[in-house]
Amino acid sequence: MNEQRIWIRTVKDHIFTLFVALLALLSVVPLILILYHIVGNGIAYINWSFLVSLPNPVGVEGGGISNAIVGTVILVVLACVLSVPVGIAAGIYLSENRYKRLSYWVSVAVDILQSIPSIVLGIIAYLWVVRPAGTFSAFSGGVALALMMLPIIVRATDETLKLIPESLKEAALALGVPYWRTILRVILPAGLSGILTGILLGISRIAGETAPLLFTAFGSPFMVLDPTRPMNALPLLIFNYATSPYQHWHSLAWAASLVLVAMVLIFNLTAKVISTRWKVRF
Repeated sequence: MNEQRIWIRTVKDHIFTLFVALLALLSVVPLILILYHIVGNGIAYINWSFLVSLPNPVGVEGGGISNAIVGTVILVVLACVLSVPVGIAAGIYLSENRYKRLSYWVSVAVDILQSIPSIVLGIIAYLWVVRPAGTFSAFSGGVALALMMLPIIVRATDETLKLIPESLKEAALALGVPYWRTILRVILPAGLSGILTGILLGISRIAGETAPLLFTAFGSPFMVLDPTRPMNALPLLIFNYATSPYQHWHSLAWAASLVLVAMVLIFNLTAKVISTRWKVRF
């Protein structure tokens, strides 16, 4: 009788394990189908000239996306410059003052900011930067993307520093190390992997955003390096090409989508490797 019960439980266990594995596999199927569709439609147009050339005028075959690639990099760098120092500082404050009233409201504000739709942040950046300046610019796009990236960095820094034992900080303070130096030279290096992971995840989050850039960076067919002028980006280029009436531009949009997806996948895989290999261990 006991053997029969054990056999029934074993069978149920195997059935449940198989069911969970099947659901896990089904969750990957949409990603595989999306990648298959993008690669199938865009790989034929990927070549060196496509990556290093500027877009051709309307009606002219060929052209490339070099200005959009450079613009995406510039926008991401601007967003990092604006959000990373503030995000890390806010994360340090939350982890070091967990039970203060201000920390509670800062945490609530971060959660609310993370839930705001990207197009609303684009409108905010338009009101804050574009209208006072009187022109669209890459800087205003960087502000919008920084607002999106900020809560990710704050949460990553906060959660990572919470994993660091209090004894590590207490040991540094007991040796006479000033508090600010303890944070900068002991606590932050100990949680560097988690912070870097949060930054990379934030970059992968903003790299494909289109809505905020429609109100801020606006786009440009030229190679623009000045952050005070309108600038193109891969999401903007894909949006404009995909909504155009020209079949050739549709093909270029697929190819640009493949480039953008590859960039986002690289950022995500890099973050995964960092979080796996350099976990906080004590």
